[in-house]
Amino acid sequence: MPEQKPISGVNDFVVRFANVNGSGSASANELFARAILRHGVPVSPRNIFPSNIQGLPTWYEVRVTEDGHLGARGGVDMMVAMNPQTWDKDVASIEPGGYLFYDSTKPMPTSKFRTDISVIGVPLTAITNSTYTDPRQRQLFKNIIYLGALCALLDMDPKLIEQLIAEQYKGKEKLLSSNVHALHLGRDWALQNLNCPIGLIVKKADKVGDRIFIEGNSAAALGAVYGGATVCAWYPITPSSSLADAFGSHCKKLRHDPKTGKAKYAIVQGEDELASIGIVIGASWNGARAFTATSGPGISLMTEFIGLSYFAEIPAVIMNVQRAGPSTGMPTRTQQCDIIACAYASHGDTKHVLLFPEDPAEAFEFAAVAFDLAERLQTVIFLMLDLDIGMNHRLCRPLRWDDARQYDRGKIMTAEMLEEGRDFGRYLDVDGDGIPYRTYPGTHPTKGSFFTRGTSRDRYARYSEEGPVYADNMQRLVRKFETAQDMVPRPLQANAAKLTKYGVIYFGSTSPAMDEAIGLLEARGHHLDRLRIRAFPFHSSVASFIADHDFIYVIEQNRDSQLRSLIVNENGIDPVRLIPIVHYDGSPITARFIAKSIGDHQDRLKVTPLRKAVS
Repeated sequence: MPEQKPISGVNDFVVRFANVNGSGSASANELFARAILRHGVPVSPRNIFPSNIQGLPTWYEVRVTEDGHLGARGGVDMMVAMNPQTWDKDVASIEPGGYLFYDSTKPMPTSKFRTDISVIGVPLTAITNSTYTDPRQRQLFKNIIYLGALCALLDMDPKLIEQLIAEQYKGKEKLLSSNVHALHLGRDWALQNLNCPIGLIVKKADKVGDRIFIEGNSAAALGAVYGGATVCAWYPITPSSSLADAFGSHCKKLRHDPKTGKAKYAIVQGEDELASIGIVIGASWNGARAFTATSGPGISLMTEFIGLSYFAEIPAVIMNVQRAGPSTGMPTRTQQCDIIACAYASHGDTKHVLLFPEDPAEAFEFAAVAFDLAERLQTVIFLMLDLDIGMNHRLCRPLRWDDARQYDRGKIMTAEMLEEGRDFGRYLDVDGDGIPYRTYPGTHPTKGSFFTRGTSRDRYARYSEEGPVYADNMQRLVRKFETAQDMVPRPLQANAAKLTKYGVIYFGSTSPAMDEAIGLLEARGHHLDRLRIRAFPFHSSVASFIADHDFIYVIEQNRDSQLRSLIVNENGIDPVRLIPIVHYDGSPITARFIAKSIGDHQDRLKVTPLRKAVS
């Protein structure tokens, strides 16, 4: 027995699988997560994988949480240790009183274990080798066998796992029966040789509701289809490649003419990111709705064309699935580190619209909105995803699809309007919102044409390097950006149960952990009003929220607190009043990290300094 009482929990624990990349474990681990969902219990899985193809360590973490917390919690209650390379690190990460599940075919020295955890050995290799002769089968079915053992240890219903296997191998009866057999090999051995169940139990519930289980990249790609995108130009880069792939899959189902079978879309893999954004801008200029999917290094290469989109006022959408930088950085780790780079991308005075979805549902909605915004504002729109949202499955509300949805194409000068004698100046602001009218190529045989250029020009698109003309155009672009404040998704505010002079600002993938951290902070006696920012430019409510509080904590996943810098720069806020809470090791921010960082700071604020008595 361990020195510490084993952890116990019903539908509330964290299991982490430590495997080797390329071992075929990913499908078994995801099957484990989906099986718990079938029990009616919410899960929040995260895949932590290396940037090579095969051979390096990989982890898959499943947070089981009947309360529905979807952020990373921090800490591991059960480690399924299948990788000798990372053994010591994996064992060290287990919470006191937790569980270590491992392949006990070969004996391990006692020095490799901890006395404050429960050790569960299952001779997986021995069971596999006695059953299978093919080396690849041995590797693949070993994963299903440990899934079967976990089924017994956690008191899961094997019939639900069998249903999932049947769905996965529908029409492939041989694979179906062999996987079910491997599942019961592991389960039967555990029931016969171990004390089942352990303290961690999966109990059937009804807490999933109508929520769906989807990756952010797939949701954003579907949002692009919903938003009317017909052109995707991209260059492969982790972690955005699956977004372009998903767009292709969605288009095959939704973008072929039902009568002729003809494709009504174009997907182009450019020779690099620079070519990709050039294709997008060209297609958009010609009237199509076009986008590219990329990550930080791709943004770096695209900046010259991004400046053209801004200055020539051509719609474009860039879906940036952020990863850890700079340079190559950590390609398969998550961060929110491209905020400044995207907000001011390109040389000269530029400002761009950024959208910050918190989950796949908002990734879908904001992706569709991005195309409307791009055409209404005639500029590039950034959808700021990250690896944690993009490449992990997440429970979210159902995606809402309305076949009657109308696209907002913005200010378009039609042939009829030109025939009426409307004054058309491509860069002429007729109503003070900074947004001019544009024409599509070929709108009228003699009217409405203009020369598109990246050089300075007057309101009628005539080349000019006169200072006042240039300044007039640049000031109009500022007015347009101010107009965007009321077009983009507004911040969402939630007030604490008690009056407080402290607040917190957060955004994007920090949201699930922040929502949970509020409860942890309240348990410590700390109350915070909170504001989730969903877009840049910032709505006026951001400055008002800051003005209403003595201190504001700004939660971000980057080293330099980039959102905080953007708030200070755009609103003239005293930076002393914005306290950065930053997390940037490439792993998702956790509720425990946020609660400890803010709670410790709050505790210090409550300390009354000693004062020398005056005699």
